[in-house]
Amino acid sequence: MRKRRILIIIAAVAAVGLLAAGAYAAYVLRPPATPSGEITAVPLASNGLVVAEVIQAESQARFIVDEILNSNPKTVVGATDQVAAQILIDPANPANVQMGPVTVNARTLETDNGFRNRAIQNEILDTGEFEFITFTPRTFAGLPESGDIGQTFTFQIIGDLTIRNVTREVTFDLTVTVDSDLRLHGLGTATISRTDFDLGLIRLPDQVASVEDAVIIELEFVAERVD
Repeated sequence: MRKRRILIIIAAVAAVGLLAAGAYAAYVLRPPATPSGEITAVPLASNGLVVAEVIQAESQARFIVDEILNSNPKTVVGATDQVAAQILIDPANPANVQMGPVTVNARTLETDNGFRNRAIQNEILDTGEFEFITFTPRTFAGLPESGDIGQTFTFQIIGDLTIRNVTREVTFDLTVTVDSDLRLHGLGTATISRTDFDLGLIRLPDQVASVEDAVIIELEFVAERVD
């Protein structure tokens, strides 16, 4: 009789555990929040400078991270074109450049897997509460003295990256090409730590075993003059 009671208790505990795991999986994999509206750049006062704006249809914000899924290594890329920012340019002196906040709608980030997308949005980034990821530039380093048409140059932007409710200083390495007096394009790259931003892991039955702490974030952009 005692042995039977022990077996019943074990079965009950296992059933509760399965129910809890099922409830957690359902919560994580529920349909995520949709974008609240069209993303727009924070407008900057020109103060006599040229105003350029990121062209969403030709730009992309993305993250790149390595994971092991069911014992198989994989490089995951999540991307969106829902990114907005304005830039102030002084053609006579590129060192006077200014840049407003770069805003990315995290609810639109997509990988190659719908289940992963839901887990990222619902649990890791909690996009229902924190719709936007923002980078606020503070200083520039290594800007050139001139920026002639056709010239490509590299420099750094140091600023504050906010993901969910965590803000950390991040340095982006940029390569920018001046295509014309109306248009430029470039690529900004930085590497962040998941743990620095409290970005955890999703633990579902028979799913992710491990994810690297280092995450590459990139902004590939085209900006055109708007004034």
